[in-house]
Amino acid sequence: MSKLILTHEVTGLGTPGDVVDVKNGYARNYLIPQGFAVAWTRGGEKQIESIKAARSARELATLEEAQQLKARLEDTTVTLAVKAGAEGRLFGSVKTADVADAVAAAGLGQIDKRKIEIPTAIKAVGSHEATVRLRDDVAATISLTVVAAR
Repeated sequence: MSKLILTHEVTGLGTPGDVVDVKNGYARNYLIPQGFAVAWTRGGEKQIESIKAARSARELATLEEAQQLKARLEDTTVTLAVKAGAEGRLFGSVKTADVADAVAAAGLGQIDKRKIEIPTAIKAVGSHEATVRLRDDVAATISLTVVAAR
């Protein structure tokens, strides 16, 4: 088992600044090369504090603001125009960055692409859903309409 400090949020594992124990292969082959974690050391306590301070600065200030943004996101359908073939199949798939850009273009504010989760790959035009984790205790579901770009 390897002891790591998370530098990014990893779904199902933890949030930035958490100290986690994971299997050696998961740490060596995925978390550390992707930049999601660093090896834990005794001097790492200072690093944990700076990670948590940066996280709290990025996080929405209050629960009320998060609830208001959640209400706006869930009341609006966000439209994404992407390149598609004749039968509505996309060239590639919709990424979290595309969703974040579409939300910003719709005037709903800036959302960090790392907080967006797309449960199944979006590879066709139509209606889809994505989840945004606004805070640890607030998540919003966004309705997406994917249309073919002309």
